[in-house]
Amino acid sequence: MESLKIENLLDVDKTIASDLFFGKTYPWEVLSSIKDFILSLGKTLSPELFDHPQEDVWIAKSATVFPSAYIAGPCIIDEGAEIRHCAFIRGSVLVGKNAVVGNSSELKNAVLFDFVQVPHYNYVGDSVLGFKSHMGAGAITSNVKADKSLTVVHNGSLHLETNMKKFGAIIGDFGEVGCKQ
Repeated sequence: MESLKIENLLDVDKTIASDLFFGKTYPWEVLSSIKDFILSLGKTLSPELFDHPQEDVWIAKSATVFPSAYIAGPCIIDEGAEIRHCAFIRGSVLVGKNAVVGNSSELKNAVLFDFVQVPHYNYVGDSVLGFKSHMGAGAITSNVKADKSLTVVHNGSLHLETNMKKFGAIIGDFGEVGCKQ
């Protein structure tokens, strides 16, 4: 399971959420802490760099947010990010620097590292997307198994219990998910 460890998948220096990963072994271990982390970090963000338009929401002044986007807290949108037309951010979401959340994409309980792109019709739930990762049009990180059982991570013949019912995806740095066809 060495290949699934944080240090082998993600450059935690490429996110404002680097402290969230401290002391954790596997990336999915952060999923239950995203909300509290955002609430704590948000209170420390500079009002010279970040607006605080509503309770538990911080948006970098250099970010672009289309008027039709919906953003619920807790949420941090970092510098240079672009939240496009009809994006739906349901809460417990951290969007990295220069990331793109596109047309009709929905996010819930997720960390998007810097320069991530989920540009059209994506669902990202209970997930971590690494530096410069990209999800093609219509790609979905379904976060609950049909049988509602706990998620197990498989790596060859090795199996690791996560003890989590909701777990979408971990996409490593520079990862690419093809579009839905």
